[in-house]
Amino acid sequence: MNAMQQHMIDSYRASVLGTPLPPQPGVHDWQVARELGAEMARGPGLLRTLRARLHRAAERPGTPSG
Repeated sequence: MNAMQQHMIDSYRASVLGTPLPPQPGVHDWQVARELGAEMARGPGLLRTLRARLHRAAERPGTPSG
C-alpha cells in the first residue's frame, strides 16, 4: 500500500468517526527537513533523539504499522 492509498483509508475512517482529516502525504516535508537541520545544528545526539521520537510515534494508538 502506498502513501496515497493509506491517506484515502485514513480519510474515510476520519469522516466516519467525525474526527479531523489527516494531512495529505508530503504536506509537511519542508517543515520536517527544517526541524532536522535545526536538530543537527544543535550538536551530538541527533540519532538518539530521532530514534526516540520515531519510537514514540510508532507507539501512538491509531498509528498504522507495517
